[in-house]
Amino acid sequence: MSLLLDEVALATLRLAEAGVESPRTDAELIAASVHNVRRGELHTVPDSAFDARFWADIARRAAREPLQHITGRAHFRYLELDVGPGVFVPRPETEVMTGWAIGKLRDMDVAEPVVADLGTGSGAIALAIGQEVPRARVHAVEADPLARAWAERNITSYVQSAPYTAGRIMLHPGDFADALSELDGTVDLVVSNPPYIPVGAYVEPEVSEYDPPGALWSGTDGLGAIRSVERTARRLLRPGGLLAVEHGFQQGAAVYWVFPEESGWQDTRNHKDLTRRDRFVTTTWSGGPLAGGRIEGWFGNEDDSSAEELTGGFDRGVNQGARGYRHGRRIAGPSTALR
Repeated sequence: MSLLLDEVALATLRLAEAGVESPRTDAELIAASVHNVRRGELHTVPDSAFDARFWADIARRAAREPLQHITGRAHFRYLELDVGPGVFVPRPETEVMTGWAIGKLRDMDVAEPVVADLGTGSGAIALAIGQEVPRARVHAVEADPLARAWAERNITSYVQSAPYTAGRIMLHPGDFADALSELDGTVDLVVSNPPYIPVGAYVEPEVSEYDPPGALWSGTDGLGAIRSVERTARRLLRPGGLLAVEHGFQQGAAVYWVFPEESGWQDTRNHKDLTRRDRFVTTTWSGGPLAGGRIEGWFGNEDDSSAEELTGGFDRGVNQGARGYRHGRRIAGPSTALR
């Protein structure tokens, strides 16, 4: 066994004692980053090349600083993004929603589909769509100047590596409410991973102490930003346009009622993430509200048989399900930080 592997074993114990959820993985990824090798190549690092910065970075991770802040990189689908203080670190569960959006865009009979990514953060969703649907024109919106700087950095880097995408991924400053008014009624797909944690809810230290507050908290029930996305999507989408919004795994039932058919939404569905928990909702814009406030159609989970046919009106006073929040433990990817 090499010196580096011995040190990784010791670091694993230290991270486990600190409560880090994936101590071995994080220790190996930090070692790989410090020594500029792949994770599977740690055994090739000679003892004389051991870099003491490894233990400095292990100390940072033991203090619950996010792994991605330490390495400066986050992986998202086929992308490697620059991340750090001031920007929300993209999570694997968001990759599932992004994959759904990419599949729908590829199936559209539209020469150059127009996409709006509301609250782009690091630019992960916008860049993934730009990479995997090269004919799409993606408008990424971000209000936070610190996060927007990271998005601009990632977009610039990506365009340099793939010049054919120049001019197809556009970054806009601004909030959800008044974003992209010049595109009203013309957007084919709106996608968003908005903040959805109720104020005061418990989250892991990697989240509460390092992710920007504006990317986390959203009112007493966690649905404030999702309601804002709904209003903006109604304005932006063309008739037949699609919307995908991420939410907390306990919020699936409550989110349905943010997109009622009486307001013009159709075919609302919930979808599961990598852990088989409700994670994002999709719906179709009909072009306008239904007369009489009637609901006719299927509301349910696309991934199982729990869909329920609803006809007629509904009572907003009835409890429509648990209103949850972003909470729980990650089982996929190197970071334990979750919204």
